[in-house]
Amino acid sequence: MEEELYVVGKRVPRTDSIYKVTGAAEYTADIKLPNMLIAKVLRSPYPHAKIVNIDISKAKRVPGVKAVITGKDGYGVKWGVFKYTQDHMMLPIDKVRYVGEDIAACAAIDEETAQEAIELIKVDYEPLEPVFDPEEAMKDGAPLIHEGYPRNINIHVHIEVGDVDKAFKEAHYVREDKFRAQGEAYAMLEPYACVAYYKNGYLDLWMPNAGPHVRAKALSNLLKIPLNRIRVRHVFIGGAFGGRSEVAPADFIVSLLSIKTERPVKLVMSREENAISSRQVHDVVARIKTGVKKDGTIVARDYEVIYDGGAYSSTGPIAASVPFYVYEECYRMANVRYHGYRVYTNKGIRGMYGCHGRAFLAGCEAQLDLIAKELGLDPIEIRLKNGLRAGEETATGSKIISCGLQETIEEATKKVDFKNKWKKATRLKGVGMGCVAIMCGFPMGFRSGSSCSVKFNDDGQATIITAIVDNGQGNESMAIQIASEVLGIPMEDINIINADTEATSLDPGAYSQAATFVGANAVKRACEDARRQIAEIAREKLSCEIKDIVIKERMVFSRKNPENKIPISWIVREAFLRGKPIIGVGSYFPNIDLKREWVSKPFGQMAGSFSYGTSVAELTVDENTGKIKVHKFIAAHDCGRPINPMAVEGQLEGGIMQAGIAAIMEGNIWHNGFLMNPDLLEYKIPTAKDMPDIETVLVTTMDPEGPFGAKEGGLTIRMSAYSAIASAFYNATGRLFKELPLTPDKVLELLQTEEG
Repeated sequence: MEEELYVVGKRVPRTDSIYKVTGAAEYTADIKLPNMLIAKVLRSPYPHAKIVNIDISKAKRVPGVKAVITGKDGYGVKWGVFKYTQDHMMLPIDKVRYVGEDIAACAAIDEETAQEAIELIKVDYEPLEPVFDPEEAMKDGAPLIHEGYPRNINIHVHIEVGDVDKAFKEAHYVREDKFRAQGEAYAMLEPYACVAYYKNGYLDLWMPNAGPHVRAKALSNLLKIPLNRIRVRHVFIGGAFGGRSEVAPADFIVSLLSIKTERPVKLVMSREENAISSRQVHDVVARIKTGVKKDGTIVARDYEVIYDGGAYSSTGPIAASVPFYVYEECYRMANVRYHGYRVYTNKGIRGMYGCHGRAFLAGCEAQLDLIAKELGLDPIEIRLKNGLRAGEETATGSKIISCGLQETIEEATKKVDFKNKWKKATRLKGVGMGCVAIMCGFPMGFRSGSSCSVKFNDDGQATIITAIVDNGQGNESMAIQIASEVLGIPMEDINIINADTEATSLDPGAYSQAATFVGANAVKRACEDARRQIAEIAREKLSCEIKDIVIKERMVFSRKNPENKIPISWIVREAFLRGKPIIGVGSYFPNIDLKREWVSKPFGQMAGSFSYGTSVAELTVDENTGKIKVHKFIAAHDCGRPINPMAVEGQLEGGIMQAGIAAIMEGNIWHNGFLMNPDLLEYKIPTAKDMPDIETVLVTTMDPEGPFGAKEGGLTIRMSAYSAIASAFYNATGRLFKELPLTPDKVLELLQTEEG
């Protein structure tokens, strides 16, 4: 019989709630340090041009300017997530590759002075022919954005399993379609900001980030400073969504300015700068070919997916792979061929995203509905028939140890009577669904694992020390909730030191869906280690066996004789007297194949576990305006066991907004390399008026490896919500979408075409 849990699984307020709702939370732009300087950056007005000369002499003479830097002030080190993708000099010296690229920067006593100096920097450019469309960039003779990359192909991921061509020949029905999706803005409420303070050979930094240890290592390489002299500190973060995953030019710039001045330097980017000069989302072109048996069993899949990567590699190999992996983790693929191309263009750098691969995933799911209809099946049948189950392996060799896909499909569709509504769809009113899986932590070398320590104060209160990062999803509160359960003390008795590279050990960060499955597992083990130490002393004091010790509500007592009890604080003081203070240490490393590599060896165990989710949307289409209205949305998610159901539900609701409703309104608009909607006036994000009636369903599968059975909490809905919208649009109109977002102009064009 499972032991009763007192805190885990309960709907508890997040520990950071009061700070945020009262405005007490301090974000990077709020930081004020004595003698702080303000930085400004000069940005490229050209999408592609040689840098002939940069003259900073006038800028340096402006009263109040303390430093001016260009690429020549750096060490010539290029950044890349992998050694084979190191192509990005944070301040270029040869040429610019997108509008808005950082060229030079200055630090001054105030913003006005810094801006004046920036305007006095003179750059001589020699314009080069640009290329903006990834398919055009791949053609022979297209302008090369980086030497050594023929046809501008930054990364090519090739995966092939089985005999794909033979399987297509034997298939009963084969369909091929092409889909597109515009890139999106992350649209975090917090624009990017960074503060650096270099003093006595040590560099302290504050910035929104998804992995402080990864950020510190990158800056150590770029600045040639020993890792133990760089400290990325904890700060509140106003959203990440994949866009804060890696080092940014702003980090390098303020660090270099602070090193030159030995004063703190702050750079706060405007909303427009944030849109054009920080990571944004890939445009995607996906060709999808599927072959099935007469009963709907998928026998062959052939994919060619082109990702517009912008000017530099960024997370290239990962970005070109993840959309395929989250789909192969969901469905059986005995015969599959995948060609993923990440292509350079003269646009800003594209990064990872919490709902990455829209054209590919939504195209796969909408096409699946069309195939089901052709075969006389329904979307539920074809997904249940082809969906993976626990104990099976993915096409590339990952074993599934827990799987709630079937339950999420059944629970979500039951809520809206899906089968009947899909078969009897009325004109311009439809229902659709999308399914996906998400890996919980993927290979990041020795950074794939996490460590934690916990110490007790003499009053019986505790502090956990972990590198878990909270980008707004509630990871800090989740770690404290787990510690509370294990240690038997209330959440308010637990402090957390986290996301500080000097105080904490390695952790993947909030990047590979690892915070719960990996980071929280380390927290649990550290607290179990401390609990064992407490129990060992209590055993002597209470004259009972270890197995009879219960620790709850700040007390330690014997299960057989509950009146025989001692406060935890007494045990802690006894440990101090013995010279062995209660300090627990724990680590967790997921069961992954560290020989697996994104390009050279895309086979082996991808992650320790996988979560599953199903999105269902009901919508109507206005044939006069082309506007889509989403009325109801059901999100069913398998997160193993929710640590805090309320927090998971919040993540599901956020995913529906960011990926579901975004599918009908969000997209970057470009003209000759210029982003035409770089602010939140022109770039439309959903408001409360745009949101549907939402119902969430949490499916419990009790993952055997997760902390208290928990897995990742919410990303499957973020990555399947737009698939539900696309599928519902097909059900309502009989038209297969060709491009996302489904804005009114695109909808009217589709409605005016011939059916089929």
